[in-house]
Amino acid sequence: MSQDDSSKQYKELIEKLAAIEHERWAHWQSYLHSKCLKNDNGSLTIPAELVERWNKQINTGYEELTEDEKESDREQVQKYFYLLVPFLSDQNK
Repeated sequence: MSQDDSSKQYKELIEKLAAIEHERWAHWQSYLHSKCLKNDNGSLTIPAELVERWNKQINTGYEELTEDEKESDREQVQKYFYLLVPFLSDQNK
């Protein structure tokens, strides 16, 4: 594979991954907004129990997560992993 072909494939992969990332982010924001209280000034207040739960998850390494939390992370990876396999295979040729 030529350098130009490889660069083109890389850029296409980045665009596809970025589109998936945007979809993931938009879904998360929609979920987050649905759980928050909208204040009169337009800001959002996150319920304390969610802040506590998310802070715990933020400060927990993957290996220490519950199996349900790990499965949630695996599900996210599966949304884009299929794009990486052919790209990585082509890089090893």
